[in-house]
This record gives sequence, structure tokens and C-alpha cells, in this order.
Amino acid sequence: MNDLVGYLVVGIIAGWLAGKVWQGRGFGFFGNLGVGVIGAFIGGVIFSSIGIYPMGFLGSLVMAFAGAVVLLFVVGLLKGK
Repeated sequence: MNDLVGYLVVGIIAGWLAGKVWQGRGFGFFGNLGVGVIGAFIGGVIFSSIGIYPMGFLGSLVMAFAGAVVLLFVVGLLKGK
């Protein structure tokens, strides 16, 4: 349960950061938070599939941020932006 709450918190922060980086490609404040949570999951899958396991809060934040940016990039491609 602690891991789930941790992923949600890290995902929310990562979504907010990704929304700041990708000005104009986000989904608004709450949408970016959702993107961050989904991005945290995507980042976890990507990083673990290549054998990288982040350590601590900062490592998890970097992983979630990378996943959120990848998700925003893919959605931007699909939307044609």
C-alpha cells in the first residue's frame, strides 16, 4: 500500500513538472496530474525492462518524469501537435 501511495505522489509531482516542460502540450493542471500517475507506471515498466531500478524518492521522480514526458510526446504525436 505504501508503494502505491508513493507512486501516486511521485506521479502527481512528475505530471506537474512535465506539464511545465511541455508548455502547450499538456492537458491542464488535473490532466497533467493524471498523465504523471500514468507516466509513473510507464516509466516503471520502461526502466525495469532495461534493468534500471531507481533508488529513493529522487530516482522514482526521475523515472516517473521520464514516463510522463514519453506519454505526453506520444499523445502529442497522436493529436498532431
